[in-house]
Amino acid sequence: MTPSVRGMLVMLVAVALFALMDTGMKLLAAHYPATQVAALRGLASWPFVVVWVLLSGGPGQLLRVRWPLHLLRGVLAVVMLAAFAYALKRLPLAETYALFFVAPLLVTALAVPLLGERVGWRRWCAIGVGLLGTLVILRPSGQGMLSLSGLAVLASALAYAIGAVSVRVLGRTDTTQAMVFWMLSLLAVFATVVAWPDWQAVRGEDVWLLAGIGATGAAGQYCVTEAFRRTPASLVAPLEYTALVWALGLDWLLWRTFPDAITFVGAGIIVASGLYLIRGERRET
Repeated sequence: MTPSVRGMLVMLVAVALFALMDTGMKLLAAHYPATQVAALRGLASWPFVVVWVLLSGGPGQLLRVRWPLHLLRGVLAVVMLAAFAYALKRLPLAETYALFFVAPLLVTALAVPLLGERVGWRRWCAIGVGLLGTLVILRPSGQGMLSLSGLAVLASALAYAIGAVSVRVLGRTDTTQAMVFWMLSLLAVFATVVAWPDWQAVRGEDVWLLAGIGATGAAGQYCVTEAFRRTPASLVAPLEYTALVWALGLDWLLWRTFPDAITFVGAGIIVASGLYLIRGERRET
């Protein structure tokens, strides 16, 4: 098995693990405020990440970091997960994913003003087409998903995109372990502070669910890091779209829901635009 094939298989595992984690968050969102769900996600994965850090370089790598950017990522993580949890409470998993797929397009668009990268007219067209796909899903006529839930997914995707751009900057100086550790630690602290006035006691029956979220979240983060470390991004990035397959299956298995044709059309437009951007990036490398 070649390193590239191994990396692609690891990425498929990462996508599956994150889909299971998001399913757990959706189940939690039915009983807890969105900010508390975000805090619980960070707290649940934190012990697993600590073990990973100790086994791969030790705690010394956690101190020599660029603190302002880590603080920014912590705030963005709270916004991203709280908005995502809010949407998960009200939307099926597949429709939430379909809208969130606009995030890679936003990363490309933000790389121009924030990183000084050049984006040709073809890529701008692809970004525009991808954003059109979000309008198809949102259905701005007022009869569909143009709601706080749909807009919350877009806010989550924007926070994710800004965070992804900051990772490109942090990656020049800080280790992957430091980036993952401080993102989860600051997420847990900031989200807990915000959620504390309305904090609800964790139900006993949710302890195992939290353990599953922590394990799948930490393992998924490790797998996605390994996939991008071992394999060209242009090969593994398109595999993120397999999340929609998991979402469709989990939606049907747990909630007996299935997206309508318009949602599939919008998701297809967004995925096609993202694949075009990745194909263009691969040609230039």
